[in-house]
Parts: sequence; structure tokens; C-alpha cells
Amino acid sequence: MNLPDAPIANEGFFATHFLTVRDQEKSRDFYVRILGGKVVKPENPCYIKLANSWMILNSGGGPTPDKPEVLLETPSDLNRVNSFLNLRVADIWACYKEWGDKGAVFLTEPLDNHGWEWRCYMRDPDGYLIEVGQYTQASIDRFKKYAS
Repeated sequence: MNLPDAPIANEGFFATHFLTVRDQEKSRDFYVRILGGKVVKPENPCYIKLANSWMILNSGGGPTPDKPEVLLETPSDLNRVNSFLNLRVADIWACYKEWGDKGAVFLTEPLDNHGWEWRCYMRDPDGYLIEVGQYTQASIDRFKKYAS
């Protein structure tokens, strides 16, 4: 493991997103080749530095002593979602083209969401939903208002 890039909190904490995957190699390829992630640890579990956050990709499995009734599994119904990865980008159309050219499968092209943002969704190899969004100037101005 490359320790300077490892998700190790020396104080406070950081957030990382864990996904149960069917095939660590296939999922690792998606997050590295399409989204530009950097492999920190290749498998069991796989750690990927993705922009300013981290992803953990690991195989599913049964209960463990610290989660005695929990089963980890990939999505069983791709049309029922209770969480998803949300990526905020500087240029949604450039990402849509670049990632699409690399093989990402989008549900639609970027659409205007009531003037507040442009967004579209894609899926990773296990079917996890990933929102790709770009704020409009109206949204940015609204954030500035609340930051003041």
C-alpha cells in the first residue's frame, strides 16, 4: 500500500465509499480507466483514490463478528436504489464524452435540472448508480448566499 495516498486518518476522520462488487478486477478497471482513480491497494479489499475521496471495492460475504446479521451483496434490482455515488464535475459535457468514449454507460445525456444543475447518471460494472452533475451559476450564487 502506498502510504502517502492511503486512507489513514492521523486525526479527525475522512469519508470513503464502500461498494460490494462481484469482480474486483473489473470494478477496479472501471474506476481507474474511466474515472481516473489511482489504485492504492489492488484487492481484498481494493482501495482507490478517486479525486478527493476514496473508494473501497470488496467482494460480498456473510456476517462478521462486528456486523453479526449483515450480508454484503451487489444490487439485486437496478431500478431500486437507496444510495448512489455523486460526482460533481467542472464540465459535464466533457466528462460525458470522455467517459462515454471509454465505455461508461449513461442512462441519458446530461439534462438541465430546473436551471440549478446539469446532471446525468451512469452505472458501474455491478450496476451501482453514479450521478454526474455540474452546478449552474444560479446554484453557485445560491451557495455563496448561504456561505455569507
